[in-house]
Amino acid sequence: MKLKKQVTVCGAAIFCVAVFSLYLMLDRVQHDPTRHQSGGNFPRSQISVLQNRIEQLEQLLEENHEIISHIKDSVLELTAHTEGQPALPHHTPNGSWVLPPESRPSFLSVSPQDCQFALGGKGQSPDLQMMAVYSLLPFDNQDGGVWKQGFDITYEPNEWDMEPLQVFVVPHSHNDPGWIKTFDKYYYDQTQHILNSMVLKMQEDPRRRFIWSEISFFSKWWDNISAQKRAAVRRLVGNGQLEMVTGGWVMPDEANSHYFAMIDQLIEGHQWLEKNIGVTPRSGWAVDPFGYSSTMPYLLKRSNLTGMLIQRVHYAIKKHFAATQNLEFMWRQTWDPDASTDIFCHMMPFYSYDVPHTCGPDPKICCQFDFKRLPGGRINCPWKVPPRAITDANVAERAQLLLDQYRKKSKLYRSKVLLVPLGDDFRYDKPQEWDAQFLNYQRIFDFLNSQPNLHVQAQFGTLSDYFDALYKKVGIVPGMRPPGFPVLTGDFFSYADREDHYWTGYFTSRPFYKSLDRVLEAHLRGAEILFSLALAHARRTGTDGRYPVSDYALLSNARRNLGLFQHHDAITGTAKEAVAVDYGSRLLHSLTNLKRVIINAAHYLVLWDKNTYHHDPAAPFLGMDDMRASQDSLPEKTVVKLGALPRFLVVFNPLEQERLSVVPVLVDSLHTHVLSEEGQPLPCQLSAHWGSATNVVPDVYQVSVLARLPALGLRVLQLHKSFGRPTLASSVRLYLHGRDLPVHQQEAVPLHVFPAAANDFCLENQHLRACFSGRSGLLQSIRQAGEEQEQRVSSEFLVYGTRTSKDKSGAYLFLPDGEAKPYIPKDPPVVRVTEGPLFSEVASYYQHVQIMVRLYNVPGVEGLSLEVTCLVDIRDHTNKELALRFSTDIESDDTFFTDLNGFQIQPRRYQRKLPLQANFYPMPTMAYIQDLRSRLTLHTAQALGVSSLASGQLEVVLDRRLMQDDNRGLGQGLKDNKRTCNRFRLLLERRSTANKVQDGRPVSFPSLLSHLTSMHLNAEALVLPMAQEKPSPPALRSFLPLSTTLPCDFHILNLRTLQAEDDSLPSAEAALILHRKGFDCSLEAKNLGFNCTTSQGRLALGSLFQGLELGSLQPTSLTLMYPLGAAPNSTSIHLDPMEIATFRIRLV
Repeated sequence: MKLKKQVTVCGAAIFCVAVFSLYLMLDRVQHDPTRHQSGGNFPRSQISVLQNRIEQLEQLLEENHEIISHIKDSVLELTAHTEGQPALPHHTPNGSWVLPPESRPSFLSVSPQDCQFALGGKGQSPDLQMMAVYSLLPFDNQDGGVWKQGFDITYEPNEWDMEPLQVFVVPHSHNDPGWIKTFDKYYYDQTQHILNSMVLKMQEDPRRRFIWSEISFFSKWWDNISAQKRAAVRRLVGNGQLEMVTGGWVMPDEANSHYFAMIDQLIEGHQWLEKNIGVTPRSGWAVDPFGYSSTMPYLLKRSNLTGMLIQRVHYAIKKHFAATQNLEFMWRQTWDPDASTDIFCHMMPFYSYDVPHTCGPDPKICCQFDFKRLPGGRINCPWKVPPRAITDANVAERAQLLLDQYRKKSKLYRSKVLLVPLGDDFRYDKPQEWDAQFLNYQRIFDFLNSQPNLHVQAQFGTLSDYFDALYKKVGIVPGMRPPGFPVLTGDFFSYADREDHYWTGYFTSRPFYKSLDRVLEAHLRGAEILFSLALAHARRTGTDGRYPVSDYALLSNARRNLGLFQHHDAITGTAKEAVAVDYGSRLLHSLTNLKRVIINAAHYLVLWDKNTYHHDPAAPFLGMDDMRASQDSLPEKTVVKLGALPRFLVVFNPLEQERLSVVPVLVDSLHTHVLSEEGQPLPCQLSAHWGSATNVVPDVYQVSVLARLPALGLRVLQLHKSFGRPTLASSVRLYLHGRDLPVHQQEAVPLHVFPAAANDFCLENQHLRACFSGRSGLLQSIRQAGEEQEQRVSSEFLVYGTRTSKDKSGAYLFLPDGEAKPYIPKDPPVVRVTEGPLFSEVASYYQHVQIMVRLYNVPGVEGLSLEVTCLVDIRDHTNKELALRFSTDIESDDTFFTDLNGFQIQPRRYQRKLPLQANFYPMPTMAYIQDLRSRLTLHTAQALGVSSLASGQLEVVLDRRLMQDDNRGLGQGLKDNKRTCNRFRLLLERRSTANKVQDGRPVSFPSLLSHLTSMHLNAEALVLPMAQEKPSPPALRSFLPLSTTLPCDFHILNLRTLQAEDDSLPSAEAALILHRKGFDCSLEAKNLGFNCTTSQGRLALGSLFQGLELGSLQPTSLTLMYPLGAAPNSTSIHLDPMEIATFRIRLV
């Protein structure tokens, strides 16, 4: 009661302060000294007075905003201590469940400046905007002669008389860390021989050059070579003969990968290079990913790289850029107001990165200069003209023929410096090949360079040799924009390499592993943060001697396994079946290890008395939340067994925002209640645990607890077996749709069985009303609270077939036989409707898919969207792809929006001039459609392919089963489908201040609610039960790591402990990686039920972590290779919207 009075007094104080400060503002404006300016033109002085007043008012409002924010924080703290427990729900006479209003105030407090960013307006327009380029091109695929997808190239012989052509031939070997063979098999069969030969052969002639990109292979080789060989490698790198390009763990896929994992594999590679070779990569090399995301240039630029190269771009775009000399450009982010994200990019012009397609436009000629194909070898030239060894007798003729190709290729670029890659997959694995290529080319170079009348200088070079020569030629330093070169914004999806062969199938291929990837990613982030905090606290209390620092090796291994899976044949689903199993086993191995790391850290952090901490690997203090029987099985949740003594649960919230969540726990007792650590009862819902459509798992119950979880924290809960009144049970209606099925039920959970189908019905909470078809059980419409009208959001399953002609869909390609047809199951669905106090749901069981739509009856983020789960099993399909389509009345026309890597949004346009498959795009985390009134967002927990094929539609491909290879080298179809669980959230938002001009811009942002919804979906709370009942368990307390609320546009991407000298042990430093999200304020945010403030990008890091101090703080480049300026005196930092920043910190 006393505390309630305090809260009331505080509320009154806020009101008084607000009124008083407004009074002061008005007072100050009235006594504005600028009013007494004399002379001048009357209207103009009045305008300037008005402008001054407006500026002053803005400043005062800003100050007021900050004061109010501070007061809100204080009130929050007070109310947190008074009424932290959610109130219990109750049943109303009309049969619905009602949650009492939240005892804590909630607000959205976004400063007006933070809304300006999404409105844009700053910065110049780019020369090339990819959406505009797509609208412009005819995509007519005319025959271009020897360069089939291009055109004839001509030149005048004297063009180089004044400025000679400078040619850099760049030898490379593209090593896939898994594709046809596993990573290890490739290493033992090929990669180790390539690298061993490289050390030997490069030392034979200082003019030789070589580039390498995959650090996963390089580090494995390094571990197996002598100190002498290592010294030789360092010498080759030091003298510029060997260049490490990009320097990531792998060359990642850019469609399905999430930006956390993209950054993590880049850090892993860069940290390895710095520690072992002492080198920092300067240039990016990505010859094989199947399309390119604009996230990658941003990450490379923020890692201090100055140039990059790409290859697999739609052939029509290559031709257009070649014709306009736009193959080299400054690649800029769509949202960048000041060109700070610009990076120089070189696009290769021809079909492939192999030798026939890299010396010039004619592959028949270029193939003659691939000396691995000399007669007598294992491979030859498909164009039937073999290479000839270079001799004194033929060098003049051969060199002239090659120079003609070089000159033609150089006509496609703006400078007189030419890049000619020389390599292919797993090349240079035998000393004979090194000799064949290097000796023959050197003879050609020596001849060309000895003929002044040819005006050419040719040599071996690295990628950076090429970029440096180009920068020098145009008179700039690396990183600057070369004069006259265009600026480009946008991305390069979707890719076609020939005809209508669009590589859009791999956006969905093997969705089981795409999902497992994200589960591992969420666990890695959680484990990194908890390990870093536990270690810092243990060092502070002097108990680090007892802490299992050996867990660091598990973290390191998990980083590398997640990194390996970002490879462009792994997460893409385009490797052989046995290789997919190898990836899956690595992912599962690391997932299990990360659960151990989380358990050990959580155990330490929730102990009252840290001195009682004892790590026993054989008997862990906490159990795991779930288990997977094998790498290709879905997780089984742990069942908590209850006895006479209470069982403790530790719930980990990996989000940096506090969340009010429904936490599910499986128990073996019907009579269960859940208490907070203080002994207060928490709202619960009891449900049956269903094994199938009509069968309940005996003696297992699901208890769903509504709990407030601290930001990045651990909440301790108690489970008790109660013999009093049972937990609030949900009621279930089962509609059998005329099917004769036996039903096994439990008495405890009320179940009503109806033999026929249902009539249409609705579920609702305080925010939403969702209506469903009784016949199909599928969603039909959504109505938001306060709206008169409901929005049609009807869902249906569809099936795509594949062509009957020679080219069919496979792991890479999507080649459908026309539009999708409705999915027609053998039997009508069984529909199960569950209603309860904390959530209600509809589960519809079809032959190949079970779909569950759940509505949470809770305030805040989780109650504002629908949770959609699809359990897909198409193992008996032949050449079919299953899709889920949502159809609405939203007037989206031909525009829709998809995310790139969970980092940014890219507007898309349905192109009628392109085939259906060309209009699919990757969706790693979300896609949306909108008109001036509404926006509908589909959030996803796994990367899948998405499109909008008609106005108001959004469809996602759930799984694909294809019986044949699609002729891209894999040699297999996609026949190893698994039972796969795809998880989504469907969010409908009202738009309040939208306009057509704004919507026409090539940039868009989610709302803050949308960002938070995505985070909730992707970072689920982890429930860790105490491993066994203990008669006298140690005292536990919840762990709250943050001492202040983080602004809700800030995301802690990672808190990654850095390695010590011994790389299996942790150092005292960690990398804190922060991302400030860009967001759109035009979406209404009324009654959100969660607290959210922004701070114009300011954050005080010094006081962020409770119980820990910041011993040091050094801003660095993204991958920690370069310090950015001197260490600041202040511990307050500032981040612009969309920026990701890394800080090297020491917590003490």
